Amino acid sequence: MIVLTIFIFISMIGMIGWLFQMSAVRSYTTPLNSGEDAGLPRNFPPVSILKPLKGIDEGLFDNLESFCLLDYPDYQIIFSLQNQNDPAYKVVRKVIDKYPLRDISIIVEHCDEGLNPKVNNLIPAYRKARHDLVLISDSNVRVNPYYLKDIVRHMDDPSVGLVSNMIRGMGGRSLGAFMENLHLNSFIIGSVCFLDRYLRMPCVVGKSMLMRKCEIEGIGGFAAVKDFLAEDYIIGERIHRLGKRVVLSGHLIDNVNEYWGIERFISRHARWGRLRWHIGGIKYLSEMAGNAVFMSFLPLVLTRLSLPALLLAATVSIIKIIHDYHLGRRLGSEMGPFVYLLSPVKDLIIGFVWFVPLFSSTVSWRGNRYLIGKDSVLAPCPASDPNRRLSVVDAIRTRLAWSKS
Repeated sequence: MIVLTIFIFISMIGMIGWLFQMSAVRSYTTPLNSGEDAGLPRNFPPVSILKPLKGIDEGLFDNLESFCLLDYPDYQIIFSLQNQNDPAYKVVRKVIDKYPLRDISIIVEHCDEGLNPKVNNLIPAYRKARHDLVLISDSNVRVNPYYLKDIVRHMDDPSVGLVSNMIRGMGGRSLGAFMENLHLNSFIIGSVCFLDRYLRMPCVVGKSMLMRKCEIEGIGGFAAVKDFLAEDYIIGERIHRLGKRVVLSGHLIDNVNEYWGIERFISRHARWGRLRWHIGGIKYLSEMAGNAVFMSFLPLVLTRLSLPALLLAATVSIIKIIHDYHLGRRLGSEMGPFVYLLSPVKDLIIGFVWFVPLFSSTVSWRGNRYLIGKDSVLAPCPASDPNRRLSVVDAIRTRLAWSKS
């Protein structure tokens, strides 16, 4: 009974955290969030949009096309790839053919200055950026026509050095994609808003980052973050150290995830977990307390099966479903109501994945394998026997975590 009481208390703390997350998300969003009428800037300075590309993301053509439809008077788009054999190159050519009057450039340049492949794409693209305002946007992002007007208004304040955006998951058509979108629209967006609103800790997500060139160069340019996995977080931290504010815009942008498998979902969040563990250290432990669903199920494993333990797990699961459904409706995620029944299952999987970073310091990303150190700094993962064994052990742990869920 003592064990059950302890887990009831921990689960209650997690559910209180959900309330704060919900409140934080509500404070940043409006029901429609169109961007048409929200304090637009008096002038519209030109913007250079950098789009690093590698491979075919889901809905890539529509994602890229959305940036050609922006209601903004002066902006250039720079697509950056490592080589013309990348399948994304053909998609970019189709976009350019459809919008020949848009100021669009393709930079095809092999760059291996760092270990972060996204930054390797950004370095040559940045050299071609003509304008003082620079926007970095990932290839799996889709935006509405008012996106640029809405975020540029923050730059009217000279104390602002970086603007990032709230991100919602959209377009799920498979089990893994549904879980990814559920996680983005609950834990991820809730944590970002909670940290910014209540703890004054800006958490930059690199899918949308608007900066001035003077701030970028003030932190040493993109070359200064070329060997970090969490280059977005490091950029935000260093701009903040310059004495500039890092602002979270309430303008929602879409992260399109359609056909994900469960393995991809697990792999992604194992990588993100390692990232947060190596950046946050002991703070990472708080995530487990915040996973009230996982904590509420532990008494079923650690104690004798009982009605109170079953009621605890069922009650917390129902509250979690209601919580995620409310956030989804608030964000306009367009997921059907029955999808939210997966929320407790998703949290159980995330609970097992949470342990992976405690035992493994290797990450697989964009076809490469790295060792990850403090603050997410990357190092090559040699093909020596010890590291190869580490890779196998890592894979086994991940698969065991999934099988237990």
